[in-house]
Amino acid sequence: MKHAVELEELRKTFVVKTGKGLKREKKEVVAVDSISLKVEEGQSVAFVGPNGAGKSTTIKMLTGILTPSAGSARVLGYVPWKERSKLTRSIGAVFGQRSQLWYHLPPRDTFELLGRIYNIDRKRFAERRDQLIERFAMAEYLDTQVRKLSLGQRMRAEVAASLLHFPRVLFLDEPTIGLDVIARQELRDLIREWNQEEGLTVFLTSHDAGDIESVAKRVIIINHGQLVLDDSVSKVKRHYLGSKLLSVKFRAEPAPFTIDGVELVKSSYHAMKLEVDTAKVEIDTVIKEILKAAPVADITIENPPLESVIAHIYSQPKESVQSSDV
Repeated sequence: MKHAVELEELRKTFVVKTGKGLKREKKEVVAVDSISLKVEEGQSVAFVGPNGAGKSTTIKMLTGILTPSAGSARVLGYVPWKERSKLTRSIGAVFGQRSQLWYHLPPRDTFELLGRIYNIDRKRFAERRDQLIERFAMAEYLDTQVRKLSLGQRMRAEVAASLLHFPRVLFLDEPTIGLDVIARQELRDLIREWNQEEGLTVFLTSHDAGDIESVAKRVIIINHGQLVLDDSVSKVKRHYLGSKLLSVKFRAEPAPFTIDGVELVKSSYHAMKLEVDTAKVEIDTVIKEILKAAPVADITIENPPLESVIAHIYSQPKESVQSSDV
């Protein structure tokens, strides 16, 4: 069994100054608190948690950007912060808030530059580039300056650029942040397909519980720098994602209705938000009842906020929340 990523008691602290003027004091802040885990080659992992949980700090250590305060880590056998130049040829990385694309150049030119930076054989490069353009449906904006692209188009180009040099591991740090619902799901689908068809190891950090269901087979949840849960997505969905949120906008005031397993979160004259316990009632059944109540202008289905999922996990007895080397 080969491991693409190995962490052993990985820890990162930062020293910050507090107070004002001459009374300022130094304080140590723990960002990542002794995390240990292993990810097999070809596995797709969602590394999730609320803002400030330590996700981005972890991924920066695994890509060699930061040096840990303690512990060890290996990615494809390399120590990231010591062998970064070797490691970069075997990994791809996408940071949702930082672009690797040249802002005033079209994606085609960035691909050409990256091909030369990685010294990819010209024939092999052309085949790979064309494959990515087709798979990510980028032909129509390939020669448009990056600054003129929509966020969804730019993120497609970002992920494609990170795959250009045939990486074995792809690190994605909040790649869906800021995207609309359709663009977010399209990007998730592409990442999942690449993992399944190319055997690419995917290590995705996210604040979005939807990424768990769409991309990964395994989910690792951290909070306050500590590992909270490490398990298969199927078990997490069964035990912790058993509810959905329905937001409905009506064209007229709806007739009163009650459904077992459905709780009214809030309502107004033409709108309501419902929490549905999917263990008790199917979404289709709820929607049918909603359509009977009044003409519907719009309806959306969402996962509960990740914070509530984590709060639910914390509320469980310790023996029921187990970590497993999936």
